[in-house]
Amino acid sequence: MKRDAVTVPLTESEELVITTDSSGGIGLKKDDRVQADYSVVGYFSFRVAVMECMAFGGQPFSVIIQNFSGDETWNPYISGIHKAIAELEMETLQITGSTESNFELQQSCMGLTVLGKRSRMNNEGHFEEDSHLCYAVIGYPLVGIEVMERSMEIAPLYLFKWCVSSQYIQDVIPVGSKGILYELSVITRKNISVENIQCKLDVLKSSGPSTCFIISYREHEKDHLIQQLGDYMHSLSYH
Repeated sequence: MKRDAVTVPLTESEELVITTDSSGGIGLKKDDRVQADYSVVGYFSFRVAVMECMAFGGQPFSVIIQNFSGDETWNPYISGIHKAIAELEMETLQITGSTESNFELQQSCMGLTVLGKRSRMNNEGHFEEDSHLCYAVIGYPLVGIEVMERSMEIAPLYLFKWCVSSQYIQDVIPVGSKGILYELSVITRKNISVENIQCKLDVLKSSGPSTCFIISYREHEKDHLIQQLGDYMHSLSYH
C-alpha cells in the first residue's frame, strides 16, 4: 500500500521509517494567509508526520524541525510539539532542528520530520486482506481556519493511537489534503468514483493537518468500535 513514508533498512530485523510535513503561510507574520499561533502550527505539523509514521507501523523516536520563521518562533513550535507528544504519551521523543536566522522571510514557513523504527516483518495490518471489510472515517475533514474554529471535531491523537494498536482494526490511514475519497482508493487499492461513495462527510474536501483518518474493520467488531470512538466515527462505504 502506498503511504507517505520512506523506509531504510537498519538491521536484518529492523528498519527506519521517515515521514514529514511542511507548513507555509501559517503563523503570525503580516503576510501569512492564516493567522495562527506558532504553538498551534507546531502541534499540527507534528501531528501529520507522527500519524503517518505510526500508521506505517513505526515507533517514533525523534523529531527534526526546519524553521524558516525566525528565532522567536522556535519555542512556540516546540511547545506545540510537546503538547502532542504528551497526548501520545511519548515523552522520550528527542527534538532537534535548525532555524534560518540570517534572512527574514515575509511569510512563516517550517518543515518537520519524524523518525521511527519498525520491524521489517511488519505487515501494516492485523488481518489478511478481506473483501468484506467495513470502513469508517474518524473525525471531520477540516482545513485552514476551521482547524481552530472547530477543534472539537478533530479526531484526538489518543484515539488515533488506540486505533493503530487495536486488534479490532486492520488498517489506519490519515486523511490529508487530497481528501477522504483519495485515501479510500489507496486503502482499498481500487479506483473509486465520488458517485459510488456513501458517507455524510464531504469526501473531496481537504482534511488539512490530518484532522480525520480512515479505519478498516470487520462487521462484527462495529459495536465495540462505536463504544470506543463514539460520535467521532462516521460510516464510509462504496459500491
